[in-house]
Amino acid sequence: MFRQQENGHFSLRFRETRLMKIHEYQGKEILRQFGVPVPRGIPAFTVQEAVEAAQKLGGPVWVVKAQIHAGGRGKGGGVKVAKSIDDVKALAEQILGMQLVTHQTGAEGQKVRRLYIEDGADIKNELYVSLVTDRATQKVALIAPREGGMDIEEVAHSTPEKIITEMIDPLTGITEAQSRKVAAAIGLEGKSIDQAVDIFAKIYKCYMDTDASLVEINPLNCDSKGDLMALDAKFNFDPNALFRHPEIVAFRDLDEEDAAEIEASKFDLAYISLDGNIGCLVNGAGLAMATMDTIKLFGGEPANFLDVGGGATAEKVTEAFKIMLKNPEVKGILVNIFGGIMKCDTIATGVVTACKAVNLSVPLVVRMKGTNEELGKQILKDSGLPIIAADTMAEAATKIVAAVK
Repeated sequence: MFRQQENGHFSLRFRETRLMKIHEYQGKEILRQFGVPVPRGIPAFTVQEAVEAAQKLGGPVWVVKAQIHAGGRGKGGGVKVAKSIDDVKALAEQILGMQLVTHQTGAEGQKVRRLYIEDGADIKNELYVSLVTDRATQKVALIAPREGGMDIEEVAHSTPEKIITEMIDPLTGITEAQSRKVAAAIGLEGKSIDQAVDIFAKIYKCYMDTDASLVEINPLNCDSKGDLMALDAKFNFDPNALFRHPEIVAFRDLDEEDAAEIEASKFDLAYISLDGNIGCLVNGAGLAMATMDTIKLFGGEPANFLDVGGGATAEKVTEAFKIMLKNPEVKGILVNIFGGIMKCDTIATGVVTACKAVNLSVPLVVRMKGTNEELGKQILKDSGLPIIAADTMAEAATKIVAAVK
């Protein structure tokens, strides 16, 4: 996921778009398989299924939850408590199909296509616990705030020193001492600490066994009897390990993903839609970031991040062009290639093939440097296509910005 910094430059934030995500109810099913206590619940795709789910659970209190791949559902109006079957029906009618806007969806929101009907809980103290891989130490980190409960983002922003982090040695796994330390730090006492030790160990095993990159329980509820239960569950998975987990791949919900990104993934292209009008095709994520920054510097707006990688073929480049041009906002394309493993003549051939295949009608600027550079430039020149050549990134950006105005 990209964010634009105050200086106008782009920075690469945690790439959630390339990590596989699942819904809350699917995450809870995984936790249940590892022995982590979760409430009973039933997914529903229609109002009638929601009513039947509530009847099967029995009540007397239910929670009707929107299922989308974004946090902040409760604050956005996507999580409601029902105290009768009629309430369940009314809330299901209200939430199912709505555009749910949260701090993670953007202003356009996400359409709710699934619900989760769940037993109500005896909520006394809501806590936050997560496991995430720390790249700096190459260890899994157990994270929990000393104060602030489930409002982890506010704690991280205002009082980051109150967040306790335990680095778990992959050779030993999570220890009882670490679990007790964290449990005590977040205010648990007595039998609740013993339960936390057990839950943390199970969550860690779940994290490792499923090749997760994030397991977040928010909230972890401590009820009036001191019993712990995971009331929400968020998972991200390492995409490079999904071949080992067909049962997790089966959880994928394509309705929650960008159609262009889905299409790009079929051709091993890293693509993310942005809000501008200049399509970018680059080899290498770092060069792609620099290209977008340069376009911004010269007054333009990039329409996408698109990394063709080091193994681009004419077919991949053609598909990349097709994907970019499906965006009606794209008024021009900048191709910026640094030839190393990927040779410039290969890209040039791909660009020419792509231009002819899509009957390109928008301005195209190509800048290439590196292996077989001169051969690549000659291929472009001999194509007879109105391709605008550039020698530097600044020249390329200047020309494409001028061309789309």
